[in-house]
Amino acid sequence: MTPRPIAVVGASAAGLAAAEALRRFGWTGPLTLIGDEPHPPYDRPPLSKQLLHGAWEPERLLLRTAEQLAPLGLDLRLGTRATALDVADRTLTLDGGTAVAPREQGGERETLACAGVIIATGVAARTLPGADRTTGVHTLRTLDDALALRARLTGGGRRLVIVGNGVLGCEAAAVARELGHEVTLVGRAPLPMAGVVGDGIGELLAEEHRAHGVQLRTGTVTGLETSGDRVTGVRLATGTGGAPGSAGGTVLPADTVLVAIGSAPAVGWLGDDPALDTSDGLRCDAYCAAAPGIYAAGDVARWDHPVHGRPLRFEHRMNATEQGMAAARNLLAELGETGERKEFAPVPYFWSDQYARKLQAYGPTAGADRVETTVLDRAERRAVALYGRDGHAVGVLATGLPPRQVRALRAVVAAPLPWEQARDRVAAALAGG
Repeated sequence: MTPRPIAVVGASAAGLAAAEALRRFGWTGPLTLIGDEPHPPYDRPPLSKQLLHGAWEPERLLLRTAEQLAPLGLDLRLGTRATALDVADRTLTLDGGTAVAPREQGGERETLACAGVIIATGVAARTLPGADRTTGVHTLRTLDDALALRARLTGGGRRLVIVGNGVLGCEAAAVARELGHEVTLVGRAPLPMAGVVGDGIGELLAEEHRAHGVQLRTGTVTGLETSGDRVTGVRLATGTGGAPGSAGGTVLPADTVLVAIGSAPAVGWLGDDPALDTSDGLRCDAYCAAAPGIYAAGDVARWDHPVHGRPLRFEHRMNATEQGMAAARNLLAELGETGERKEFAPVPYFWSDQYARKLQAYGPTAGADRVETTVLDRAERRAVALYGRDGHAVGVLATGLPPRQVRALRAVVAAPLPWEQARDRVAAALAGG
């Protein structure tokens, strides 16, 4: 009898890390990697930076070349969607790809019975009603998205409105200004990235973007203005700095719009199986297990962080790789292929590059009930912010600091510390140069 494969659903950074770890930790059986895009696994952070800018070409984003993937012995299913999972039987239903004809072409769906499944499907970009039918409106989640927007921004100056002033919107705004386009950045919150970094760092970011010529607007987007099938503006419920809208409110003129209003975990294909909790991602235990033999990793996973004592979900690159490896190791331990399972307890890390500035953060900064920002040099945007929750410091962010100080700050929040003790350690790290 042919042994059942382990299937990794999602040819992402997390999915590739899981596949490589499965082999490294001793899985010699069949291994299937399933991706709904036609591209081999690639790195996503450069999409909104180096690739959009034109400094990198798509080949540079590949996480592994074909020659590097070959030793893994993968059954690689690109352009293939997983459409269902029978949790009890660990059986996937697949649609599309080179091995399975799409159903709209009259092909049959394939079922794949698995020894175990690792779900690394990530997230999907949220958009605005009618955006997919309007020329000039873009999202930025996939390689094809980034190439389409890059083509739009090549050549003459565009009037770009970015809806959403989170990390993605801010990074894209910086690139577009460097390319010489007129940029308006719109957010519900008055300060960029405030929900993640707090008001103090948000004020520094606002100053940086204004210094580079970005127009910042606050308001709720109610729709798009169009002429035929082309976008001509973004309509706000209220606000200033634009023209009256055809349906009320204010219109920000635009010939190009980037919708960067966040994302939704890609869990819809899992259906309503009561064995799975798909509220805000796929809920997992501290070992990244969602059900017996079913694990998750990366942006889609919401797991019980054993140090912070609550379920967390991180849409950040470093977590994708680390959790992919952890899920692989723990699945093999459950299957009896390796040692004991280990709880996944990373120190979360994210970074963002905007103009010549780099923000680096450790620990969960979003949802803090206390934030203290120390501005060291306003002109150079050098600052440190400490984030607290329930009387303990849980996160820290630095911008404009040398690597040695940034590394020292990581140790401050490796585990939650009482607030005053953490403040003292931050001060000592800064004094130590």
